Amino acid sequence: MWKDSFLKYLLFERNYSEKTIISYGTDLDEFEVYFKGVDEELDFTKVDADLIRGWVLSLMEEGCAETTVNRKLSSLRSFYRYLLRQKVVAVDPAAKVVGPKKKKPLPVFLRDEDMDSLLEENGFAQTFEGIRDRTMLDVFYSTGIRRAELIALKDADVDFSSLVIKVTGKRNKQRLIPFGVRLKEVLESYLAERNRFYAGACETFFIRKQGEPLSPSSVNYIVKRYLSRVVTLKKKSPHVLRHTFATTMLNHHAELEAVKELLGHESLTTTEVYTHTTFEELKQVYEQAHPRA
Repeated sequence: MWKDSFLKYLLFERNYSEKTIISYGTDLDEFEVYFKGVDEELDFTKVDADLIRGWVLSLMEEGCAETTVNRKLSSLRSFYRYLLRQKVVAVDPAAKVVGPKKKKPLPVFLRDEDMDSLLEENGFAQTFEGIRDRTMLDVFYSTGIRRAELIALKDADVDFSSLVIKVTGKRNKQRLIPFGVRLKEVLESYLAERNRFYAGACETFFIRKQGEPLSPSSVNYIVKRYLSRVVTLKKKSPHVLRHTFATTMLNHHAELEAVKELLGHESLTTTEVYTHTTFEELKQVYEQAHPRA
């Protein structure tokens, strides 16, 4: 009963995606199978920390990756925090259970000179698609937005007078990202070409030839195609350009907290829409730190 109540809470109050809720439910089901195998009389309210540690160990012995185990443990922690708030349990058995240490791979990114070479070269066809592709790469590098955020970007989200892009990220959280005059000119050139090429109404800022929104796979293909011209990295994805944005900002002395706000990381405890003063500070940080601002 409480498991179903928790999943409904995630759906209606936390606005989690269906995919995430299914993942939470699967993790809880797997844990229930485990503790029922230990003692058929047990239920979620009678579980202790030792039992959870045993489950974590069993997952590791089964060959689960550290990231997978920690994700499952995170689901369990969220569930027991919910039960604690509902006063179903008096103690959170998952609170002090430590998951396996994750191996932290170094983020893959491009050097400033690689991006300069890519964006300034004459390798982009002077067609609608060529201009669109170059603009997309520039937006990724200049703003650090995610692939899904770029695909969902609408004309109204780009404020050319204030030099601000409004981005809707994970869990429908919105944030504002400043951009420079140079990118403004690039965006305006793309829009002029798009409107000349396609006369119909557009649902999104970046479109395919037929006026339809881009698909995730098409964005991946475009990014990989052009990055292959300047780097030999094994990974060539939109997220690499997001890492590149963050690395570039930090290398040019931007404060870490400001970069996190621009990226919209979930770990931040900031408001969804910045106050005028805070956003002006972010604009100053961006203009001082990003070489293409």
